[in-house]
Amino acid sequence: MSRKPQILIVEDEEAIRSGLIDVLLYHGYTPDSASDGQSGLIMLTAKTSDEDIIQGLQLGADDYVAKPFSVAQLVLRIQAVLRRSRIGVETAHMLRFGNDAQVDTRNLSGTLGTDTVSFTRREVDILQYLSSNNERPVPRDELLNKLWGYAKNLELETRTVDIHIAKIRRKIEPNPSNPRYLLTVRGAGYRLISDDDGVD
Repeated sequence: MSRKPQILIVEDEEAIRSGLIDVLLYHGYTPDSASDGQSGLIMLTAKTSDEDIIQGLQLGADDYVAKPFSVAQLVLRIQAVLRRSRIGVETAHMLRFGNDAQVDTRNLSGTLGTDTVSFTRREVDILQYLSSNNERPVPRDELLNKLWGYAKNLELETRTVDIHIAKIRRKIEPNPSNPRYLLTVRGAGYRLISDDDGVD
């Protein structure tokens, strides 16, 4: 049985809060509520000026629904936000490298061609960190600092990073000796080129 999405309602007017709870229950959600708070899944507000809307979105709101609002529109907006959220989570879990390889970071597994490969937690951490910083080469000492917890001012042997990179290449590269996805940028570090970066 699939779990019902849980939604927090933050509303200071009791009548509106109660009505929203009934609406969400009717549409199959599990609502929780509070009379005040700093954030919620959907922002409902009496402020309708462009400046207020812009400020709300800049503060991190996923959407902005001004009062008075249509209940039907609110439900559709909630559905849209949840749909975007599910897509975002799925995308974050999967790393794809052309038609050659993919990695499911949730279960530390992937494929290279028709072969199934497994990854260590550290290897996946490296891939995720490089993926989230793929606009630039990531230096070895940064990887040591962020993933191993070593201070940057320590004189450390970086060979351990190179060993992990070599192992990852054997799992995602069709030709590890001539990599096209996990690149070495001389004097700068490593850069990951994933499917989202437009590799031919």
